[in-house]
Amino acid sequence: MKNPKTLKIKRILVSQPEPSNGKSPYFDLAEKNNLKIEFRPFIHIEGIPVKEFRQTKINISEHSAVIFTSKTAIDHFFRVSEEMRISVPDSMKYFCVTESIAHYLQKYIVYRKRKIFYGKGKFEDLMDLIKKNNSEQFFCPLSDMHNSTIPDMLSKSKINFTKAVLYKTVCSDLSDLAAEKFDILVFFSPTGIKSLVHNFPDWNQDDTKIASFGPSTAKAVKDAGLRLDIAAPQPKAPSMTMVLDQYIAEYNKR
Repeated sequence: MKNPKTLKIKRILVSQPEPSNGKSPYFDLAEKNNLKIEFRPFIHIEGIPVKEFRQTKINISEHSAVIFTSKTAIDHFFRVSEEMRISVPDSMKYFCVTESIAHYLQKYIVYRKRKIFYGKGKFEDLMDLIKKNNSEQFFCPLSDMHNSTIPDMLSKSKINFTKAVLYKTVCSDLSDLAAEKFDILVFFSPTGIKSLVHNFPDWNQDDTKIASFGPSTAKAVKDAGLRLDIAAPQPKAPSMTMVLDQYIAEYNKR
């Protein structure tokens, strides 16, 4: 192990896809602190095979409305429908957590000819619209890692709904990656930490710093027996890049 006092933070690995538009606070962070920042997703989404979905005995055609919490949910709803040769009726109602998710429906339907409702970002907002349409039979596609909050809220409000897992989060193959060459590894979900442990079971953290976003990710770091060095968000630094900027400035001054 090198003496930590001789080290400077120079290389960071962010466990997310690289921004495609060429603009990101991470690029600004790299330029400001003379860093090399690389992006690599530690997890990816896989659709549940139709054969597996059929075993649930769920009939999509029996539903008159769909609840979408993400664009990924939209993709896999229409994927499964197509693979099962189900024709989604024009009368289907769509309830989306945000306006941007609602607009994503244009990839699959004629938007202006459908009954589409959307909230302001929180599921609580969407619940008001769902309650006003409580005579519908709702279909709610989710991932295998979904939070129980949404089904619990629907059940509490006595909404008729069917929950279905249409896609799952799995560990990516990182066999070509040398985790030890980075000074900081940045994570945003417990599944990212799971992937780290899965891909590098014998990895020794040593001087490598781990940064996490959110309490559940921080807990996953500690539960995995790893050292959490950088926790975000913070009161005066709400974003990961702001927290990293503060940490690096202080660390590299030594």
